[in-house]
Amino acid sequence: MKSAPNILFITSDQQHYDTLGIDNPRIHTPNLDRLCREGTCFTRAYCPNPTCTPTRASLLTGLMPSHHGAWSLGTKLREDLPTLPGILSQAGYQTTLIGKAHFQPLVSTPEYPSIECQPLLRDLDFWRGFHGPWYGFDHIEITRNHCDEGHVGAHYAIWMEEKGIKNWADFFQLPDMGGDTERRQAYTHEDPRKWNLPAEMHYTSWTAERSIAAIDRAQSDQKPFFLWASFHDPHPPYIVSEPWASMYDPADMEPGRVASGEHDANPAIHRHAAEIDDLDFWLERAKDQGCIHGRGFHGGYPEEELRKDIACYYGMVSFMDEQIGRILYHLDARGLTENTLVVFTTDHGHFLGQHGLRLKAIHHYEDLLRVPFLARWPENIPADRKSEHLQNLVDLPRTFLKAVGMEAPVHMQGVNQLTSWNGEGPVREWSITENHHGYTRFHMHSFVTDRYKLTVHRDSDEGELFDLREDPGEQRNLWDDPGSLNLKAELLLAFHRARMAEEPVHMPRVGPA
Repeated sequence: MKSAPNILFITSDQQHYDTLGIDNPRIHTPNLDRLCREGTCFTRAYCPNPTCTPTRASLLTGLMPSHHGAWSLGTKLREDLPTLPGILSQAGYQTTLIGKAHFQPLVSTPEYPSIECQPLLRDLDFWRGFHGPWYGFDHIEITRNHCDEGHVGAHYAIWMEEKGIKNWADFFQLPDMGGDTERRQAYTHEDPRKWNLPAEMHYTSWTAERSIAAIDRAQSDQKPFFLWASFHDPHPPYIVSEPWASMYDPADMEPGRVASGEHDANPAIHRHAAEIDDLDFWLERAKDQGCIHGRGFHGGYPEEELRKDIACYYGMVSFMDEQIGRILYHLDARGLTENTLVVFTTDHGHFLGQHGLRLKAIHHYEDLLRVPFLARWPENIPADRKSEHLQNLVDLPRTFLKAVGMEAPVHMQGVNQLTSWNGEGPVREWSITENHHGYTRFHMHSFVTDRYKLTVHRDSDEGELFDLREDPGEQRNLWDDPGSLNLKAELLLAFHRARMAEEPVHMPRVGPA
């Protein structure tokens, strides 16, 4: 009889769904391709929110952002909510988080204290003494930064010091006393995308090494494990260590395009992508936001630079893929592969020029909402298979619990996807993605079916309706199309019914009154 199955949950950050080698010959991802060959690749997986904190909180709680409370970037997930790792820990699992958390904001207040903030992130004495418990994880090793961002620190900085990099701060943009930033030793090349930090000292290597140590610790303790290996890349800024920074030729990259007139029937936030062509405006905006490269609209950003960005982005993915391979082959070496459920996905997507957009914006195109999603579990999930069954990342806590033989708490909003994963048939008929930036004009929800996507904007008569089968590039908005009025009405009713079906039940009904 097999022992309780292990769960290895691997995530990237802000990865476009079309960055897997099995579908995209321009990129090299042999280890993720291996998961595809040995498991199932789900091509219609969606995030519950297209930003980090809300989706990551949903992955912990099985609740949509509007219900778990961490509804936007800059919010905090309550620490008293039941979580997947907490439930598994109580059932005897060793639960570990390695890498990125982002469950709390960069600012700490008396009402909403955060340990993911400065200057605490660089208080290494604190982090030497703190490895959890935290959000149900028995053990954590985290850092907050992307690339050379200044909010580096925590357990990653301790690891660098242990590896002999005492001057680790010199590779990051740390704020000086005046509040500005310094490049320090971060770049030794004319190309700012090439990072002087050795690849073996990169946080991608650290995440893999510490994930392997977590597997060994669980084996030593003779416990099944739930391990979240949470990689930080390919989230911008676009900078990575060699040889990955030079792995791809920008001339071979193919940026996304904006079609002539595609925004004519779209809401104003889409039309701006075509109308604004002021590069200086966007670069100044990026500077104000502390970004190396601007976010949001493509504007007048030079295609030559965009190709370089994509080449760097692909290098970040391939570097991560190599390190994921280290973890997978360690499972093999320990004889754990057959009894370990492995799931790989990301928290949300990314724009690489599609529809005139870059990085992550507020536009609910497939590029932002749809995510890569792979699942492998020998003898339980069919190998070498692609599936169009709808998935939503909010489903993962309930599905993971079912996989280990446990029933999920009644309040969890996700659905159990095991029958979909084992090939029996689809579970979902629809998926919902929420997005709320604290402004009514940037508050929208999308409803996706096997064929259509409907996006409703709060306090606006504008919206989007795309036929994903006939118009996979989402260039013909049918929201105001006279011939699609009945279709829009049907989808709006289905959307409302879906929202009712999502209502969490916080306890079973135990009596007639």
